[in-house]
Amino acid sequence: MVRAAVPEFAGRVQERFGAYRHHVLATLRKDGAPRLTGLEADFRYGELWLGMMVGSRKVLDLRRDPRFSLHANPGPGAGLSGGDVRVSGRAVEVTDPELVARYAVAVKPPEPFHLFRAELTEAVRTYVEDPYVVLESWVPGRPLRTIRRTSDDAALRVE
Repeated sequence: MVRAAVPEFAGRVQERFGAYRHHVLATLRKDGAPRLTGLEADFRYGELWLGMMVGSRKVLDLRRDPRFSLHANPGPGAGLSGGDVRVSGRAVEVTDPELVARYAVAVKPPEPFHLFRAELTEAVRTYVEDPYVVLESWVPGRPLRTIRRTSDDAALRVE
């Protein structure tokens, strides 16, 4: 969906996630508090997939409330090559045995596992373009929004 709407932006987001294998997933606990856990995310078949160990708390969280955010691993140092990227949305558990098997053949995750397909509701990329911090954000049905600002700005510059 992101790729169809804003292909260049989607490519930058996917490239940033592809730079490292492990990322940080935020789910909601039963009491509504956030839970942060590590996760290997995979872009495949034009979509974002989230594979998880059987019985993990994140699986239970997503079954109860499918909302999530996934933050791309920032990598070493403070350079943030490619920007700081996160996506949010709803995780839909994949129960089709053929699709799960196709994914398992391609990715070779430890089995058994749970598989979720991400339905994105937001993608955000933040990077520095001196003298600005630039924030690009996309939500379904809207054009890509770009904000440029410095720490001296009293107001945002929205493009």
